[in-house]
Amino acid sequence: MARRIPETDVLITLMGAPHGSDQVTSALRLTQALLERGASVQVWTCGYATLLTQRALGPDKPRNLADWNRDYPSTAALAEELLTAFPGRLYWYGCRFCSDDRGAAEHLPQVVLRPPAGYAANVAAAGKTILVGVI
Repeated sequence: MARRIPETDVLITLMGAPHGSDQVTSALRLTQALLERGASVQVWTCGYATLLTQRALGPDKPRNLADWNRDYPSTAALAEELLTAFPGRLYWYGCRFCSDDRGAAEHLPQVVLRPPAGYAANVAAAGKTILVGVI
């Protein structure tokens, strides 16, 4: 039986390399802003963006040589914080094919991996879809 995708206001699709630009940071800020305003949001990661929720990333990024005494949260920590703060309103999905292809096997427990063919159901369940990254 196919998993039912909850209806949401917005689907944000993240594609491509996660650290090539500020697109991921902007998408995470947009996600948080939408949630804080009461919207329900799905995030779908594809390509190398599936690496954003790897448990191996841990809670912090590697230390910044220019600011050695400051800790910066990893993308996995940011995603987990949002998922914990907005249960039932934020759903995080990853493309199973892209994840497997890149060896991204240990995601946060809240991340649901779906086959690429399942993406259409996520789009259908969202009021609006935003694609961030390469096409």
